[in-house]
Formats: sequence, structure tokens, C-alpha cells
Amino acid sequence: MGDGGTSNHSEVTDFILVGFRVCPELHILLFLLFLLVYAMILLGNVGMMTIIMTDPRLNTPMYFFLGNLSFIDLFYSSVIAPKAMINFWSESKSISFAGCLIQFFLFALFIVTEGFLLAAMAYDRFIAICNPLLYTVQISTRLCIQLVAGSYCCGCISSVLQTGMTFTLSFCASRTIDHFYCDTRPLQRISCSDLFIYRMVSFSLSGIIIMPTIIVIIISYLYIVSTVLKIRSSEGRKKAFSTCRSHLGVVSVLYGAVFFMYLTPDRFPELSKVASLCYTLVTPMLNPLIYSLRNKDVKEALKKLLEKRNTIV
Repeated sequence: MGDGGTSNHSEVTDFILVGFRVCPELHILLFLLFLLVYAMILLGNVGMMTIIMTDPRLNTPMYFFLGNLSFIDLFYSSVIAPKAMINFWSESKSISFAGCLIQFFLFALFIVTEGFLLAAMAYDRFIAICNPLLYTVQISTRLCIQLVAGSYCCGCISSVLQTGMTFTLSFCASRTIDHFYCDTRPLQRISCSDLFIYRMVSFSLSGIIIMPTIIVIIISYLYIVSTVLKIRSSEGRKKAFSTCRSHLGVVSVLYGAVFFMYLTPDRFPELSKVASLCYTLVTPMLNPLIYSLRNKDVKEALKKLLEKRNTIV
């Protein structure tokens, strides 16, 4: 099937992922860079989950959420990175229609789930700082499980709707996706369907998904800042806010990249690819580093785990 056909999506058997438009000599460098970043993602997130599961001192709501964050980061980066690395060596750079759909669905599922999970983590920090005496009562094990399950449920519903809308479009303009994975905007560019209703529904769905999480995060931090400023001791203020800095850093990196990607005009595909790298690979790589380097409990648990391993060896 040629790129300029008039057939609809049911006759498309595969797509071509263009990836980065660079000279072939740089493909090896990009492959090695992707490999290094993905190896760090695997090491960091698997390591974080291992530490949290093996150290009883980290059996708290905050680390329960953090373990799930590492799980999500590990899996949604795994949806993107391996295929991108394979395409650096592949001449065809093709991905099947079903493969594209699955990649789109899983990425949408995990990225939306992460947004809701970060909102749950903000609420957890709000209770820990603003109502510390009621923390163990209000943030129970049951509530933690419900919040995490609710995050996955919202991610799944959003992903089903977004995937269903996207892959019922007609792709007759081309089968060449100018991106390194199957994403909304590149797929819109090769569709010959009327995108007005699709864009309105997609924008509304994004607002319904993003706005509640942002509102929860902003309100939580407004209360946190207000409470911290009331603490007379500078050491006390520093200690109270130190529990939130890691989470705030993760939120800033993720939402900053997502807003830059989806709220800027779709006229610079290469710039969009760089922005996509921030939340598909850079954020999952940085999250374990941010939490481990700024967290005394995690560093002590890691030290204990390494000492135990050396003793066994």
C-alpha cells in the first residue's frame, strides 16, 4: 500500500516510525544513549521497588505510593524504549497496526495512571504535614490501595476512550508516523478524517483527566506551604518541606514536559520529539534518583541491603 492511498484504517496493516531525522552515523550514538538511559531506568526503578519491598521500615503509605510510581515508570518506558532502539538498526522501521494500537493504549494507560498517582501522593503529603496526628487514621492501608486502584482504573478508562477514538480514524494520507512511538499528534497528521469533533472530544477528555489531578496537587501544596510557614523554627520548616521536595520535583518535570508537548503549536515535530523524551525516558530515569538522593530512609535501606548482600557473598 502506498503512502498516498485513499483507503481507511481497516486496510492499514502497518505504520512506519520515522524516529529522529538525523544522519545515519548518529544512529549508533542515539542507540547507545537510549540503551544507557533505559538501563538506568531498569536499574533505578527495579532497585527502588526491591528496597521498598525488602525493608520493613519502608512499609508506609508514602513508600507504597513510591513503589507503584517506580512500577509505572518502569513499564511505560518499556513500552517505548525497546522499539525505538530496534528502529535505530532497522531499515523498514515498521510497526504493525496492532503493535501501534497496543503501544498507544499502554502508554496512555500508564501516563494517566501516573498523573492520578502523583495527585494521591500530594494528598498523602498534605495529611502528613497538615494533620500529622491523624495521619495513621486518615491514610489507612485500605485507602492507599483504593487510591492506587482508582488511579489504574482512571488510566484504563481514559486509555480505552482515547485509543478507541484514535484508531477509528481513517489513515489514508500516509502510513508514515513522524515520531519515535505511536502518539496522538503524529497519528492525527496522517489521518484524512475530519478531526474537529475528535479534537474537541480529546481536549475535553484531557481536561477531565488533567484538571482534577492538578487541582488536588495545587491545593495540597497551598495548604502545605501555609502550614510550613507557620512553623517558627527554620530547622522545622526545612525538615517539613524536605518530605515534599522530591515529589514536587517529579511533578514539575512530568507536567512541564507534557504541557510543553501538547499545548504548543504542532509545527515543529523534532521539538515535539525532544519534549516527548522528557516524559517517556528522562522522567522515569530521574524519579528513582530524585527520591533516593533526597531521602535518608531510602539511602539507609539501600546501604543495609548492600551490606546484607556483601555478608551473604
